[in-house]
Amino acid sequence: MVFGRKRNPPQAPPHARERLAEIVEQYLSDADDGTRRIVTAVAGLLAKVAYADGHYSTQEEATIQKELSRVHGLSQAGVDAICGLLADQISYVALLGDHDWTRDLRDLAERELRLEVLEVLVEMAVADGVLKHDEQVQLRRIAKSLSLTQDDYNAIQAKHRDKLSTLG
Repeated sequence: MVFGRKRNPPQAPPHARERLAEIVEQYLSDADDGTRRIVTAVAGLLAKVAYADGHYSTQEEATIQKELSRVHGLSQAGVDAICGLLADQISYVALLGDHDWTRDLRDLAERELRLEVLEVLVEMAVADGVLKHDEQVQLRRIAKSLSLTQDDYNAIQAKHRDKLSTLG
């Protein structure tokens, strides 16, 4: 038969993003709700930027490991659990909207922390040695969603000018 039925696209595991929040809650059980929401938001945004080009490299995974290891109170087992989820389901975590994460960071984090998060996200984007156009567009959008300015973004990006890609 020439004309086949249209196949439904694979469905996202229904709880990939919820599972991320559950892992953070499990491994940061002594932290307050606001702290857990900030850590979940940062992990989710790291995944989003890491997967911006549709590929999750070993350099990007190592960068996420390094950044999550900086979170006070998050054990190596917690870092490993988050990275394990991302290794298995990064597309489902990353390809959905980031509105909740950026809202949580706007509501719960001071400007200095939001700037630090943006810097970490830019570091994630250049983990593979190139800051691609698609990544730049996404980072600018996230910066705006975090109530940061274009000047804020430009200052952080300027540190990586040597890695800018002029090609898509």
